[in-house]
Amino acid sequence: MGETMRLNHVVLRAASAVLFILLATMPGSAQSGAPKNGEWPTYGGDLANTRYSPLDQINASNFNKLQVAWRFSTSNLGPRVETSIESTPLMVKGVLYSTGGTRRAVVAIDAATGEQLWMHSEREGARGVNAPHQLSGRGLAYWTDGQDGKPGKEERILYVTLGYQMVALDARTGTPVSGFGKNGIVDLKLDDDQTMDLDTADIGLNSTPIVAGNIVVVGALHSNGNIPKTGKTNVKGFVRAFDIKTGKRLWIFHTLPQKGEFGYDTWLGDSASYTGNTGVWGQISVDEALGLVYLPVELPTSDFYGGHRPGNGLFGETLVALDLKTGVRKWHYQLVHHGIWDMDIPCAPILTDITINGQLIKAVAQPTKQAFLYVFNRETGVPIWPIEERPVPKGDVPGEWYSPTQPFPTKPPAYDRQGVSIDDLIDFTPELRAAAVDIVSKYKLGPAFTPPVVSKAEGPLATLALGPPNGGTNWPGGSYDPETHILYVFSQTEVAPFGLLPPSGPNPPDIAYVQGNAGGGGGRGGRGGGGGGRGGITVDGMPLVKPPYGRISAIDMNQGEILWQIAHGETPDVVRNNPALKGLTIPRTGRVGMIGTLVTKTLLIAGESGFFTTPTGERGAMLRAYDKATGKDAGAILMPAPQTGSPMTYTLNGRQYLVLGIGGAGSPAELVAYRLP
Repeated sequence: MGETMRLNHVVLRAASAVLFILLATMPGSAQSGAPKNGEWPTYGGDLANTRYSPLDQINASNFNKLQVAWRFSTSNLGPRVETSIESTPLMVKGVLYSTGGTRRAVVAIDAATGEQLWMHSEREGARGVNAPHQLSGRGLAYWTDGQDGKPGKEERILYVTLGYQMVALDARTGTPVSGFGKNGIVDLKLDDDQTMDLDTADIGLNSTPIVAGNIVVVGALHSNGNIPKTGKTNVKGFVRAFDIKTGKRLWIFHTLPQKGEFGYDTWLGDSASYTGNTGVWGQISVDEALGLVYLPVELPTSDFYGGHRPGNGLFGETLVALDLKTGVRKWHYQLVHHGIWDMDIPCAPILTDITINGQLIKAVAQPTKQAFLYVFNRETGVPIWPIEERPVPKGDVPGEWYSPTQPFPTKPPAYDRQGVSIDDLIDFTPELRAAAVDIVSKYKLGPAFTPPVVSKAEGPLATLALGPPNGGTNWPGGSYDPETHILYVFSQTEVAPFGLLPPSGPNPPDIAYVQGNAGGGGGRGGRGGGGGGRGGITVDGMPLVKPPYGRISAIDMNQGEILWQIAHGETPDVVRNNPALKGLTIPRTGRVGMIGTLVTKTLLIAGESGFFTTPTGERGAMLRAYDKATGKDAGAILMPAPQTGSPMTYTLNGRQYLVLGIGGAGSPAELVAYRLP
């Protein structure tokens, strides 16, 4: 509760900053890409991934009056029902486009009524079944040969299938474009500077391709690196660009440097030759004016043990800027050296134009799982505020290689808790705090970058961390207001135990250690412990740490300071109705989840993750609006299911719509559109 009170104090401080925000407003953002004509033409709203719209028909005075305009179920878009649609739909010329369903179909929908106009899907057989990540993915891309908002002769939709094929469709009909690749398809497992099995290779993509001009750029994703199926080797996650009209490969960037290339010497013992992964599974951003594309690169093969890949390992967990037309590296900055925490870089870099000491600076801001916002001059890669290499704890896992330092931004401050200390533990009552202290006595605690340990029955069972792999900010990323220069980001405070064990089973991977399941916990009444795996550690069914469990932070990008923070998400039923808290008043705690935000002319909008039960017995999740200047509640409506895909907005026929993906256990995934009566 102490943390919640601190957040409330920050909100009060924010009220005095409202005038400053208004004064800081600059005319027109240089990276500008507020959607034109009330449309939403790309995943992040624009190529800068700001997730911003200047629309204001829906505002604080009427948000509570929003009604369902239409609902589009994805239940029949695949052989089984999907419950979590992560797509952010696009809306162009009155048509809404999205992926959906367990076969990752593409649908075109009448944006006013929700009527399906056309549908396309690929039946890929074993290739699709063996894909490293299933379900509908996060959406698609749109291209037209029209200029400056004028209609062109051609309109195309591009998406990546489960089996890692890029398909170009006629946006009007859903028919594959015959002149693109082979019958409308580019096989992304070919022409990749490596050889792989077309049916079984561990590579795919959940994020969307990004289109800039006549170029489409595509990243790569692999299986969860918790226990690598292939051991220390895997497919490499190279990034490529293709001609939007023909599908011809234009360039390739080796995220794992090949011999003789820059960065190869950061891999000791020739480990770059056999190591894989290091893909770009988060969204990519583009500055067309500068001609640069920004890649958020993940870590190499094996998330929690890297003894087989000694060295800092470029371009693992590195923000890389490339020339859009040639793929030549312009600058890079490694955010994590020799990653062993599954920090990745999970989301889109946000291009921001900020004012510091009266000077307009083109910047790029990268949210992360470690809840640091790394901010750079996006032309040069020079940090806007100093980033210090600080000593970090060294581990004792046999055979592991440790970096002695890690980069720490000096501004902005971390926007969520990092590491785990006794002060982070649940403190609703002294008895609960004592129980939590007893549980963590079997674990290793420490600050950010405390390394994993080999799990031992006598202890430590694991290293406890706040942040990665599921905490901090994940794939939804953040949003940015180009008028006020405020960046908004959701983060979750969730404990993860990092405990390593030798691999076991009939076909163990050729790696010394994998993330294990150390067991542990104990205590009365369901108090228990998780262990080395990704399971939660609870105290009487409640999270081990004190709230907030989910929060939204508003960061003043001109000052590098947190303007306000709020707990986002209704208090979970397991806390609200817990017998151990009978008689206590618990403020809104927020809740964990993968939550994306939307910022408009006056509001910050975000739905909640996970179901809760209202006092009247209704089950659902809230869609909330906040005053974007202060973080104060500005409205809320009950949705039939939790948010699973980030919200977007558009206007059509003089009316503003708000659309997002929802779903959950017992609730098939769907797109739901809201508008005023």
